[in-house]
Amino acid sequence: MSTVVVQDDLGAVVELKRPVRRVISLVPSLTEAVAESDRSLLVGATDWCTHPVLDVPRVRGTKNPNVAAITQLRPDLVLANQEENRAIDVDRLRNQGIAVWVTKIESVDEALSSMTRLFAEGLGLGEPEWLSEAKTVWADVVPAPARKVVIPIWRDPWMVVGRDTFTGDLARRLGYDCVHAARDERYPKVSEAELNEGIDLAILPDEPYVFTETDGPEAFPGLPVALVDGRSLTWYGPSLRNAPQRIQNAVSRAHTKWGGREHGK
Repeated sequence: MSTVVVQDDLGAVVELKRPVRRVISLVPSLTEAVAESDRSLLVGATDWCTHPVLDVPRVRGTKNPNVAAITQLRPDLVLANQEENRAIDVDRLRNQGIAVWVTKIESVDEALSSMTRLFAEGLGLGEPEWLSEAKTVWADVVPAPARKVVIPIWRDPWMVVGRDTFTGDLARRLGYDCVHAARDERYPKVSEAELNEGIDLAILPDEPYVFTETDGPEAFPGLPVALVDGRSLTWYGPSLRNAPQRIQNAVSRAHTKWGGREHGK
């Protein structure tokens, strides 16, 4: 068994044993990415790692991982993300002598390059098939005519996608410009009046808030509302292969369904 020294997306030095055989993921997207590439590597995941279905120990949530439980599982590598996980938890794990690889992903291009580095340098594997397919899909994306959109991620209070986010960049690549991208916050809180200002379309994912046909669309009278699965809009693993088509299909259904009619009528 050899040892290599590499750097994660934040430039932190990560000392890894080769081969990496025991991985714990603290990020749903990364869990899906590793599971589809080599499921046998995963020995732990968070309670939020719901796709695919895995029979592995759970180590609590993304914001409150159980450091003691993770340590007992003796991982060769723990996977984290700058936005999803807290720096203090990463530090606690590293203080236990555990190797942690932190990703930083705020755009589609960053997602593809980050995943490439993770699998090559972090996990010591070749590029998985799903990642090659995702690169091809996004290289061929032709954006729809530009539309102004709002993408809420929560309500009561309403919170929406703002600047420097993976979701906002993904939407922009497809032709959907988030109207709140110029605000200082990455996920600003907005009033109900601001929610509808200057938009042609509302895009509602089913996570982290579970927007449904009866919870969300009523806030956008007279506007088309696309209900999309959160994995297509917010995950940066294998779902990237199908995200453009799934989102475009959802938008097409929204225009067909609402057709300018007021919701509920």
